[in-house]
Amino acid sequence: MADILTAVEQLIQYGVESGLLPREDIVYARNRLLAALRLTEWKQVEVKDTSFTSPSPILETILDWAYERGLLETNTTTERDIWGAKLMDCLMPRPSEVIREFYNQYHQAPKQATDWFYSLSKASNYIQTARIAKNKQWKAKTAYGELDITINLSKPEKDPKEIAKLKDAPTSSYPRCLLCKENEGYEGTWHHPARSNHRVIPIALLDETWYFQYSPYVYYNEHCIVFHAEHVPMKMERKTFARLLDFIEKFPHYFIGSNADLPIVGGSILAHDHFQGGNYTFAMEKAEIEEYISFPSFPSLTAGIVRWPMSVIRLCGKKEEVLEAANCIYETWQTYSDPSVDIYANSGDVPHNTVTPIARRRGDLFEMDIVLRNNRTSEEHPYGIFHPHEELHHIKKENIGLIEVMGLAVLPGRLASELDTLATYLVRNTKKDEWDEALFKHWNWYEQIGAAYPNITEENVSDILQHEVGQCFITVLEHAGVFKRNEKGKQAFRTFLRKVQEKLS
Repeated sequence: MADILTAVEQLIQYGVESGLLPREDIVYARNRLLAALRLTEWKQVEVKDTSFTSPSPILETILDWAYERGLLETNTTTERDIWGAKLMDCLMPRPSEVIREFYNQYHQAPKQATDWFYSLSKASNYIQTARIAKNKQWKAKTAYGELDITINLSKPEKDPKEIAKLKDAPTSSYPRCLLCKENEGYEGTWHHPARSNHRVIPIALLDETWYFQYSPYVYYNEHCIVFHAEHVPMKMERKTFARLLDFIEKFPHYFIGSNADLPIVGGSILAHDHFQGGNYTFAMEKAEIEEYISFPSFPSLTAGIVRWPMSVIRLCGKKEEVLEAANCIYETWQTYSDPSVDIYANSGDVPHNTVTPIARRRGDLFEMDIVLRNNRTSEEHPYGIFHPHEELHHIKKENIGLIEVMGLAVLPGRLASELDTLATYLVRNTKKDEWDEALFKHWNWYEQIGAAYPNITEENVSDILQHEVGQCFITVLEHAGVFKRNEKGKQAFRTFLRKVQEKLS
């Protein structure tokens, strides 16, 4: 009994010291925790260790105890997450209190507000810092600057018990998706993640109601999500660019961008309109304009083609100028075809052309990168012509979304163990007949690396593989670029931009 009470008191002390729990609410929070754990007795216990920077180890102790007492049925990750979020919610302020404090901070400074909310989201364990720390991350030097590489190990795989529960558990249409406001405080099910400790902030974009939150598995600093109040599908339009510019006017220390609105080139959730942003400088933002273009109607607007593996146009100037130019580029691109470089705007009534826009501030100026996208498929490239080609699927097969476009590769968790095994094979010069068959997909890459690096050792093999993964990611982005970076592609890109200039003249 003493051990569980000590853990409960440790969690309360963590809540106080992390800023989640005012001292005036200690008794109330303690009683909520006791009720959740079905404890009817309490006595004062001495808490010696109060040095926790994360609630995860305390929660693990409590959840182990709860499973031993039969409160948890399966002790799976999903069930433990539901219980962990529910226990953390006992320490948290109500949504109205969070909103009130956010705007108290915002009226002093926007950055102060987001700093506070980010800290709260981490302290509450909504942002899974302990799991995120498991991700493998490094920077890869390339001809386009230092790219960020992440092997995603933060989302645990489901074990057989969870898979069995998923099969038998009833499904529900509430909340409708992972982005709906109704996720706030939702306990979670076998089909829907725990959100008891989730809080969102209402913000106005173009006088519409949107909501601001952080991603529970942040891929970069202050990785935030801004989502529409209504469950409406992603739609690229003039208002999309205007909303992005409105957001960075309100939060000038953040960038914000939108995934494209078509399958293959879009994000993973196309059914709910949303943006992603944060306080991070990606390699694409550091990339320079390699060829300037002029729009006579907007003489103070700076515009040009960005030196980047994908097809990117950068605009920088006054807010309204950037908006008008961005919208003109998009509307021109929507119906633009160029058979000489295999670009077709439509297949019958099916549209293929769209964009991925990213907005940020440059002092008093507004900057927007417009990335041209096309989702057409062919017999040769059934996953997408402007998509990672099949010879790269051993590294990256998934969509190239907003985060990858900007220069951060989010790679599947399987690569962590596969790269470790490949490192052993390279050092030992292992023949194919000695390989694990599951890794045959890497064989051609393995041969190329072996030919390029004749002296591979245990000391250098990890650096070599990390560098080569970075080069593969550059090729992935080049495949996703609609205008190739050869002379034919550059001329075709200029031809398209002349069409935009004509419309803006």
